[in-house]
This record gives sequence, structure tokens and C-alpha cells, in this order.
Amino acid sequence: MVDRPLRQLTLPEPAKSVTDAWLDEIEQRLAEPDADRYRLCRDALFAIWYPGLSDYDALVDDPATPLPTRAALLALDPHHVTLEPEYYHEKDEAKYDRVKPLLWLWQSFDRSPMGGGNVDLGVRLRRVLARHVFRSCGRNFKCFQFVEFSFGYNMEVADDVVVHRHVLLDDRETLVLADRASVADYANVYTHTHSIMDQRDVTSKRTVLGPGTRITYHGTVLAGVEVGEEGMLGAMGVATRDIPAYHLALGIPARPVVLKDTAPPQVRNASPLNT
Repeated sequence: MVDRPLRQLTLPEPAKSVTDAWLDEIEQRLAEPDADRYRLCRDALFAIWYPGLSDYDALVDDPATPLPTRAALLALDPHHVTLEPEYYHEKDEAKYDRVKPLLWLWQSFDRSPMGGGNVDLGVRLRRVLARHVFRSCGRNFKCFQFVEFSFGYNMEVADDVVVHRHVLLDDRETLVLADRASVADYANVYTHTHSIMDQRDVTSKRTVLGPGTRITYHGTVLAGVEVGEEGMLGAMGVATRDIPAYHLALGIPARPVVLKDTAPPQVRNASPLNT
């Protein structure tokens, strides 16, 4: 085995001090008991997308401002946009109202010149926002760009969880990512399913990625599935049923094919591969 730990990088000045101060400012505003999250989002996005300009309201109200520009400025305020989960029947109005501006800031930052592939700042900003969006968020959460949630407030994220690029975490029902769970690029994890007879018939189920689990590239975990401790879904696999602890599952539908050498005796003795 070749051990290849990630390199440790440090931003040069003034980038480090400036970004540290900006993140501290966001954290302080979010910590205020009467924090206006919509205004915070609007202010942050205005500064990111229109650096050097200072009077948002004047630009929006000025008839001389071109209509597309005014529309773009209005879209910086989450009041003036709709996100797909808002249309879902089971949306909790009060909970979603609190998280919507932070989800919009999260998504819009990723699409900005300041965000994009900017790993250090992006991971730290998302970590700040996650603590105010998720039902719970443990230490050292690491999330890369272009990850999307449904509601956000049904997410239960434990310690040392890593979510890579272009992942969909559908939390229309409770979605648990336990300690050290890892979700690779372009994976999808669902908590809802549609009836094959009637698309409007939607069933929501709690979905769990257990401790140390890995969902690899382009893998899909369907609603209600539990991936057991140290379980793994192989690339392009579709988990339609639970994956036993310490097993690698492959295929469509995914089935256990390998038992990890690290599996404890009780898991090894109960392995479905023994039959």
C-alpha cells in the first residue's frame, strides 16, 4: 500500500488575513440573535459579483440601470429567486425560510469568480454555513464545490465527513452521514422515491451512510438504504438495498462482492458471501 496523505498548504498574505476576516464577519453576523440572513446573503453576493460598487438599492431603483442588470442585482437577494425544493409539498415553511438564504449564498459563491475551484476558501465558507443549515454538523466537515441539497435542515453530518464535487444530497427526509463518511464526485444520495405508477406519489425514507463508508464516483444510493460501517459502493453502482458493514457492493443493482480484510469476526461470520 502507498500512503499518500494530502499536502498541507498555507495561503500567502494578504489573502489569508483578508479571507479570515471575511469569514469571521459572516460568522459574527450569523451569530446575532436577530440576524437578517437574507440581507447577509445579498450583501455578500453584491460585494462578490459587483466589487467596487456600494449602493445596491440605488442601482436597482435607477431607471437608467439596464433591465438585465437590475434583474441580476435583484437575484442576489434570495427573496427574488425560487429554488427547486421550495416547490416540494413536504417543505417546512419556517425551517426553509431560515436556510434558503444560506443555500443561495452557498450555490452562488460556487458559481462566482471568487468561488469556483477555490478550495481553501470554499471549504471554510461551506463549513461556516453548514453549521447554520444542517440539523447537526460535526467537526472538520469538508465539502468541495457544486454540492447541492434539498432542504439542508434534514442533514445530520458527523465528524470528518468529506463530500466531493457535483454531489446531490437529497434530504427531503433525514439523511445521515456518520463519522468519516466520504461521498465521491458526481454521486447521488436520495431520501425520496416516486411510484412507478404515479409520479406524484412520493415516499420519503431515512437514508444512512454509516461510519467510514465510501460512496465512489457516480454512485447512487436510493431512499431508505443504509450503508453499514466501512461499507463501500463501487463506481457507477446503484444501491437499492442495504450494503452490509465492511462489504464492497458493485453493479446495478449493487450487490456485495468483496468483504474487507479489516472486517471483525462477527461481521465475517455473518457475511452474505458465506452462503
